[in-house]
Amino acid sequence: MTQQTFNTIGLIGKQNDPRVGEALDTLSHYLLEQSLSVHLDEVNADTVTNSALEVCTRNEIGKRCDLAIVVGGDGTLLNAARALADHNVPLAGVNLGRLGFLTDISHDNMLAYLGEILQGQYTTEERFLLDSAVIRQGEKLNEATAFNDVVIHKWNAARMIELETYVNGKLVNQLRSDGLIIATPTGSTAYALSAGGPIIDPTLNALLLVPVCPHTMSNRPIVISGDNEIEVVICDRNHDNAQVTCDGQISFGLSAGDRIKIRKKEQSIHLIHPLQHDHYEILRAKLHWAEIS
Repeated sequence: MTQQTFNTIGLIGKQNDPRVGEALDTLSHYLLEQSLSVHLDEVNADTVTNSALEVCTRNEIGKRCDLAIVVGGDGTLLNAARALADHNVPLAGVNLGRLGFLTDISHDNMLAYLGEILQGQYTTEERFLLDSAVIRQGEKLNEATAFNDVVIHKWNAARMIELETYVNGKLVNQLRSDGLIIATPTGSTAYALSAGGPIIDPTLNALLLVPVCPHTMSNRPIVISGDNEIEVVICDRNHDNAQVTCDGQISFGLSAGDRIKIRKKEQSIHLIHPLQHDHYEILRAKLHWAEIS
C-alpha cells in the first residue's frame, strides 16, 4: 500500500511549558528546509521565534494540514485529537518528558524519526473516540468528545452517587459508587486501569465500563462491543453532587434525572508512528513489567 505523503504540516505544542518553544523552533526550521508548508497553532505563537510560520487556529490547521505534529505529552495529544477529529488529520506525537502511550516519538530522536515519516516510512494506527451528550428533561444541554474516557463521578461530597447503566436500552445494573468510567481501548491504560480495569488492545472495537469504588464487590468491569450505545442515568434525588468529565479535561455538572448518552464517534483518529513503534514495548516501559529489583 502506498503511504500518504505529507506536504502541509501543523505544529501544536503544550501550553505553558518552557521546553515547547525550542522544540517547535527546531521542528519548524527542519520542516521548512524540506520545502514543506508549516502552520503553527495560535496558542504557541508567543513561544516560537521562527517568523516564517503562519499562525492558525486549530480549525484552520484541520482544514489546511495533512499532518499535525503534537509536541508535549499524552494530555496535549488528547486535546489536539478532540479538536481535529472532524477534519481527518493524522497525528504524530513528540514527547518532551517520559515515554507516552500516545506521544511515542522521543524529543532526542524527533528529527530522525520525522525524516523517516516524511519519506513514507511509518505505520498508521486507527483509534476511535467517544461522543457524549447530557440530556435533561428531554433537552440536550451539553455535547463533548473524548479520546480516553467519559467519566461520571462525584465531585463535591463524600457520599456516593447512584447510577443506572443501560446498553442499547437494556438495563445492565444499578450502581452505588464514586463513579463510572466508560473508556475506549486507548483509555484502558489511563484512569480505567487505575480503577482496576483490564488493558484492551488499541485495535479492538470495544468499550470498557469500570465502576469506581463500587459499594458492592460484585460489581466488576465489563467489556462490550464498541458499536453499542451506553446511557447512564443519575438516580440520586437528594444531592446534585455528580459531574461528567471527558479525558479529565472537559467537565459538566449533572443533576438528578440527567441522562448521559455515549457512543462511538463516527470520525476516527489516525496516529502516525515510526516503523520502530512497538505497543508492547511501551506497555513494558510504562508499567514496569518484568523489572528485577
